[in-house]
Amino acid sequence: MITFLDYGAGNVRSVINAIEKLGESVRIVRSGEDLLAAERLIFPGVGHFANMIRTLEEKGLIEPLRAYLRAGRPFLGICLGLQALFEGSEEAPGVPGLGIIAGRVRRFHVDLAVPHIGWNGFRALQPSAILSGLRGDEKFYFVHSYHVVPRDESVVLTRTDYGIPFVSSIQQGNIIATQFHPEKSGEDGLWILRNFLESARPALPELSTRSASTQLAKRIIACLDVRSDDRGDLVVTKGDRYDVREKGTVRNLGKPVELARRYYEDGADEITFLNITGFRDFPLEDMPMLEVLRQTSLNVFVPLTIGGGIRDYTDENGRRYSSLEVASEYFRSGADKVSIGSDAVLIVEAYLKARRKTGRSAIEEIARVYGSQAVVISIDPRRVYVRSPEDVQHHVIETATPGPGGERYCWYQCTIKGGREGRDVDAVTLARAAEELGAGEILLNCIDRDGTHLGFDIELINAVKGAVTIPVIASSGAGSAEHFLEVFTRTKVESALAAGIFHREDVPIAAVKRHLQGKVEIRGVGPR
Repeated sequence: MITFLDYGAGNVRSVINAIEKLGESVRIVRSGEDLLAAERLIFPGVGHFANMIRTLEEKGLIEPLRAYLRAGRPFLGICLGLQALFEGSEEAPGVPGLGIIAGRVRRFHVDLAVPHIGWNGFRALQPSAILSGLRGDEKFYFVHSYHVVPRDESVVLTRTDYGIPFVSSIQQGNIIATQFHPEKSGEDGLWILRNFLESARPALPELSTRSASTQLAKRIIACLDVRSDDRGDLVVTKGDRYDVREKGTVRNLGKPVELARRYYEDGADEITFLNITGFRDFPLEDMPMLEVLRQTSLNVFVPLTIGGGIRDYTDENGRRYSSLEVASEYFRSGADKVSIGSDAVLIVEAYLKARRKTGRSAIEEIARVYGSQAVVISIDPRRVYVRSPEDVQHHVIETATPGPGGERYCWYQCTIKGGREGRDVDAVTLARAAEELGAGEILLNCIDRDGTHLGFDIELINAVKGAVTIPVIASSGAGSAEHFLEVFTRTKVESALAAGIFHREDVPIAAVKRHLQGKVEIRGVGPR
């Protein structure tokens, strides 16, 4: 029996699913007594440091947790569950941590995108049963803006490189905690969890690594556009410049849960669901996408993002839901990140007009509770050609692809409502403002390239990537494995996303990774 400390924030379903897949049963902590009675305790912290500590205090769990840890009993902390062990964090000045490990939590100050999102390796600095059976060249999933800095180097179990070498896991007696997410790290992550569950595993005397430093892998993301077909069934579809109908009916490319599992087994580094049906009249607890997430997270152990409908709405019964409530339900159902599209444009327009933050927008509220890394902004721009940069009050670029009238300049107009309505804000301005409001990642689409198989819009990607300090996902236009190599070598994006070519198996994910192998850093695929 594993005792599980769920304080009510973020996606903990995947950790529970992983533990149960490994054959263990899980008991959720309901009180301090439950915690003190635990034989083995797992604490997967997600979100903002201050919100975590405040919630633990409100539930009366701070002192029982400290007592459990000080007794040196088996403990596995994950992500914020690692950071909670320290004395405090720069994310929440003045808020004390548990103080079990001497040291502080610091924000990354590096010349790289922050948050640190994606698959990276580690160097083992001491033997540990938790690392038994690992080769040393594995990659694990990270998503964080802060890292721990212990005062005592003897507690450091592994280090990882991201601009600087940082502590990616610690061990002090029976207390083990990782900055990476084993439950989101595929079969290698499940192996780490299995090691924790099976305490009889011996500690390895040494864990070899390929090199003296680690590298962040470029991510290959499979995207599933999900909507109801004409019979009301949820299907995966794909648009051609956002038109999902073919001969009058919705294109049906498969069932979302089945396709997601196939992509996981094929080596996808992340999976994104875009809910392109409104479901405006459903009570939140009955939204069809919630069940898709729940079923997917049973067998898919890589990050899941859900987009569509992350906004305030009122259901058919007159019940009002805030965007934070909607996001929370998605997180509880298995999502790791939420993607905000059309509503982000409206939020940014209001922000630019008022020239101040309100603290009440969906971007700000979700980031405040769950952390910026949980908020992705999906931008759907299209090219607008102009003869001169002075013709418009927007971010204009000189293009190598002239317009129909020979125009040498263009700007990228943001759209809403599935590309049907253009707005008076450009993609670069939107991305910058979204970062200022607290977003942690940009999903950059391109209406002009959608479904064309002509490759990613490199000019658009470079314009937006050069304007922000958060990670950017390139999307729209992929038609071959070569297009992925092009976007990773001609831009600085951290990841690239595709849909139709994966659904139809024109270009399988494994083929993309084979083409990239040895040319850019990627996460390998294949059985342990």
